[in-house]
Amino acid sequence: MTTIKGPAIFLAQFMGDEPPFNNLDDICGYMAGLGYQGVQIPTWDSRLIDLEKAADSKDYCDEIKGRVAEHGLEITELASHLQGQMVAVHPAYDTMYNAFAPKEAKDNRKAKMEWGTQQLLLNAKASANMGLTAHPTFSGALLWPFVYPWPQRPAGLVDMAFKELADRWRPILNAFDEVGVDVGYELHPGEDLHDGISFEMFVEALDGHERAQINYDPSHFVLQQLDYLQFIDHYHERICAFHVKDAEFNPTGKQGVYGGYQGWADRAGRFRSLGDGQVDFKGIFSKLSKYGYDSWAVLEWECAIKSSEQGAAEGAPFIADHIIEVTERAFDDFADAGTDEAGNRSILGL
Repeated sequence: MTTIKGPAIFLAQFMGDEPPFNNLDDICGYMAGLGYQGVQIPTWDSRLIDLEKAADSKDYCDEIKGRVAEHGLEITELASHLQGQMVAVHPAYDTMYNAFAPKEAKDNRKAKMEWGTQQLLLNAKASANMGLTAHPTFSGALLWPFVYPWPQRPAGLVDMAFKELADRWRPILNAFDEVGVDVGYELHPGEDLHDGISFEMFVEALDGHERAQINYDPSHFVLQQLDYLQFIDHYHERICAFHVKDAEFNPTGKQGVYGGYQGWADRAGRFRSLGDGQVDFKGIFSKLSKYGYDSWAVLEWECAIKSSEQGAAEGAPFIADHIIEVTERAFDDFADAGTDEAGNRSILGL
């Protein structure tokens, strides 16, 4: 068993145009003041990190780590969700994803894939230069438009898509393997990897690649009505990162998991600030501690009702209160009789 590190916070949703949310030093000072001990850095935001420089220069990475450390914080992971999304883009989403990729890749899925792949390779080097061991990201999606199909999917479509997805990710995973860093896929609706079964299919297509890991986020499982506690029992050996995010699912006679095309505030399933949703975090922290998860608990804040400032302020003590200082001895050690083999045989009447 292991005591989880934290509290930490993912900076992506907090970045803005005004201080203290528009640069690394100010936002680190702000989050440290709220009680956080670590920050997860989105590498698509140049206000926080120069990714190419981080991939090329360990000295630059040491400088960034030092600036963060001046505020009493550690860098938990680098994250590449937007870049990972570009590794696999279905034509239906090409236009909407123009905002995530450079201008030269506009309306060009091949250019998006090449850019996304190169970004992940840079993230592998940067993570190693930072001394990190895990990297959260998205898988991208070729199959998502066919997740609930009519007419039915043609035979072989799913196998073909997972083979293609694996072929695109294999060289990336190999690059991460070379530097000793796991890739934690956030299993997320909209991605081809969105639950346990789809993750298994991906790993099988990769011949069990050991660097294909999971960024565990229970909020996405609440919205799918998946047993997020049993998920840990099944996949704990592949969990390398943890987003602490809350959610709720309140179905009505008018809508369920698909949300009726409503905005976030009006959906049956919606993300909430920590403590405002339905996630059993006591159960999650207990299971992760029991199974020896030894990395960070990182708040990812998303809520359709509460402000980000309030969500961040409440998040640090919430996580701190849920971290379990694991015991180093059994509660009944005081009653240990200290019997040996002969004593055990006598007890059993042998």
